[in-house]
Amino acid sequence: MKGFTLTKAAVVAATAFAAAAPAFAQSSVTLYGIVDDSLVYQSSQTNLAKTNPGRSNVKMASGIWAGSRFGLKGAEDLGGGNKAIFQLESGFDINSGGQQFTNAMFGRQAWVGLTNAAYGTLTLGRQYTSYYTLLSPYSPTNWLTGYFGAHPGDLDGMDTIYRANNSIVYTSPKLYGFTVSGSYSLAGVPDSVYQGSTWTAAIQYQQGPIGGAVAFSRINNAAVGGGIYSGNSTTINSTSATDGSGQPGVSAITAGYQRAQAQQRFAVAGGYQFNSAWDISVTYSNVQYIPGVNSLFTDEAVFNTVGSVLHWKATSAWDFAAGYSYTWASKANGINDAASYHQFNLSQYYSLSKRTGLYALEAFQRANGNTLAVPGTTANRQTAANATIGDGFQSAPSSSRSMFAAGVGIIHRF
Repeated sequence: MKGFTLTKAAVVAATAFAAAAPAFAQSSVTLYGIVDDSLVYQSSQTNLAKTNPGRSNVKMASGIWAGSRFGLKGAEDLGGGNKAIFQLESGFDINSGGQQFTNAMFGRQAWVGLTNAAYGTLTLGRQYTSYYTLLSPYSPTNWLTGYFGAHPGDLDGMDTIYRANNSIVYTSPKLYGFTVSGSYSLAGVPDSVYQGSTWTAAIQYQQGPIGGAVAFSRINNAAVGGGIYSGNSTTINSTSATDGSGQPGVSAITAGYQRAQAQQRFAVAGGYQFNSAWDISVTYSNVQYIPGVNSLFTDEAVFNTVGSVLHWKATSAWDFAAGYSYTWASKANGINDAASYHQFNLSQYYSLSKRTGLYALEAFQRANGNTLAVPGTTANRQTAANATIGDGFQSAPSSSRSMFAAGVGIIHRF
């Protein structure tokens, strides 16, 4: 009886202590990642300056279907519907073990912020801009991949290569199907909040089987009057590079315009799901490279792209997709026969499980007309347009107007 009385008293005391103790907020941290490797064939390969003869190439390539990465993300319930959130994400090359971005362990994403279901989400750090985030559900890269299926050279930034440092991003909650978002990235240049900055705005509608988005982006060069993009420019993948090598989106299409004072992008995208097996997406973009006194080109260069992707989920395991895009440049900088690019893509994906899949990709591109060569390579910089598929071949375009590429690979998510 005495033992029972003591035990009962202990239980009562413990319960009273638990009731008096402060309630600790719930929090969670998740470790996640993707490991993706493939074998790729390219019918012709040279460099941006065209100093190497064109040769076919068979190579290993990491992160074709989805970039190889590992990351941490978490949330803490602050009460009142508020949560603190963060994400740290590092990219790597599975074939070499090297980092995706030099001297940037968490170069894919590194941000912290607050979110509330009623008021939206505010985040700070290196992250995707509002332009990309709201357009991405309708991007050709969802089923054709960015490596093979991004619009030529990823001109319109619908793949993930355009991340912005020092970014403040706000995204609203969804209201009557609409979501709005805006971002501003500060370069930290003394006496200027404009030099090197990036700002974007976007609105998305998604209701039932139909959805779409409209977005605008402006990227400013930190160098006054244009010139080589330095680490002070917010949309840069290496803050230590002084030769412009950290600038994303440089390809055979845009190499002659890489010293622009500013880049502007306007895009409209939409999608429709016919049923559980079939869906389609359509995109249009207008991209402008704006010159300054140090840009080595004098007229604004404009690139327009239209594209579409048809996706078929044949069975629970099989997915197929086909896409086409057409890109055409404006007549400017002494070029009357302006460059144009036809790109055709196919993809096949087989799910071995929820986390593991096998895939195959095929693409062909035909380039026509002329564009500007890499700055400093020739006195007369007008040159024949070279084919360069997606954004995986940006530094290794074809030596001719045509290019075919194919790849097979395996992806595992954890």
